[in-house]
Amino acid sequence: MKLATYRDGSRDGQLVVVSRDLKRAVTVPEIAPTMQYALDNWKQVESKLRECYVALNSGKCSDDFAFHQDQCESPLPRAYQWADGSAYVNHVELVRKARNAEMPASFWEDPLMYQGGSDSFLGPRDNIEMPSDEWGIDFEGEIAIVTGDVPMAVKPHQADKYIRLIMLVNDVSLRGLIPGELAKGFGFFQSKPSSAFSPVAVTPDELGDSWKDSKLHLPLRSTYNGELFGEPNAGVDMTFNFARLIAHAATSRPLAAGSIIGSGTVSNKQGTDHGSAIAEGGVGYSCIAEVRMIETIRDGKPSTQFMQYGDTIHMEMLDAKGQSIFGSIEQKVVRYDGVAE
Repeated sequence: MKLATYRDGSRDGQLVVVSRDLKRAVTVPEIAPTMQYALDNWKQVESKLRECYVALNSGKCSDDFAFHQDQCESPLPRAYQWADGSAYVNHVELVRKARNAEMPASFWEDPLMYQGGSDSFLGPRDNIEMPSDEWGIDFEGEIAIVTGDVPMAVKPHQADKYIRLIMLVNDVSLRGLIPGELAKGFGFFQSKPSSAFSPVAVTPDELGDSWKDSKLHLPLRSTYNGELFGEPNAGVDMTFNFARLIAHAATSRPLAAGSIIGSGTVSNKQGTDHGSAIAEGGVGYSCIAEVRMIETIRDGKPSTQFMQYGDTIHMEMLDAKGQSIFGSIEQKVVRYDGVAE
């Protein structure tokens, strides 16, 4: 099943059921007016939503309409919780190597996770507005899941049953602000602005064999300024699967329905110490920071600059037949001029 949220002038938008080929959609106010309502009442509405999805795909909906991704909010325009992990430890290891720092062995055994802002997600086609492009603006291509109500202290082998939906995410980072914040010993805040999620969220069964062991085994394509930047496989080199990430997040507290958990930057080692670029025959990267880390390790300093005003990023995942699964995140970095007096 595929679901999205259309803009309708309200904070939470309007839930729509989307056809498998992303061409048609239908509103379902009598079943669930919003995505959060559907998640809060999943046991009562899931079968009704699935019936609508089947009818939509078979051409039996009389009130369906053409689906336009540019009218979408992120599936959850705001969420009760956004917790982002770092499941691809290769990414973390590169960061440490670039600083000539040893990586604690515990990083391979215990997930890293931070709690991000979830009150103002960007839409998948919204601009990335920033007051300055000297803050080290970077995209981060990730996979994210949306949970149902998760009990505290759930075990990893129990956690996958609480996964309701799967999405893509561009977890925007301001690399120039991160070191100063981490030096305070209190985590990210200013360095993690609003993230954007794919137009469409899908249920795990929609992914078929590509979803197994609580991982999504398909390449995540990032196209930066019109050129393919990376297509690492999200199921490869993922040290901690989503069941493990859910269990980690719920160690000491329950998670409310509609909680979002991210994978961290998708990163493949490709049989090397740090992977390789598309131009070198590799699968590339899901963020600029990894390229800069490799340049630092190799050359002593980075040469690739972070995003500037006017730069664009496109993220998408295709199925085995080359069809888009989640729709695409398409964003441009622009200057934020502030609030008018």
